[in-house]
Amino acid sequence: MPMRALTVMQAKRFGVWTIAPDISLREVARQMVDHNISALVVVDEEGYLEGVITRTDLVRAAYEQRDWMRLRAGDYMMRNVITVSLDDRLERVMKLMIENHIHRVVAVEDENGKLRPVAVLSAADVVYHMAQVR
Repeated sequence: MPMRALTVMQAKRFGVWTIAPDISLREVARQMVDHNISALVVVDEEGYLEGVITRTDLVRAAYEQRDWMRLRAGDYMMRNVITVSLDDRLERVMKLMIENHIHRVVAVEDENGKLRPVAVLSAADVVYHMAQVR
């Protein structure tokens, strides 16, 4: 099967790391380092998507605010998250990344109009599959 035809379900390599919006930016940074990831998905109490916070968001917070450690994930997360379904093709994911100048998309399942994150597909995942092409 051509790489571009892989579904998000076939292409994803990892699950999804989530946090609550009230978690401190210090803890966000700690979790990113501990898990060697560049972003965390922010979810509400029921596990539904609220946003994404990235390493770049943390850098921006530390640059803009001297007391950045006291701030919360919800203060610096991106609320307009580009999402895909597990059935979407890798070609669509690549197009969304390029058009939106982003490094990852969140794969979600719709539950009565609310979005439950189930995976994150990053540019690193796309490159991984590029390296697997024979």
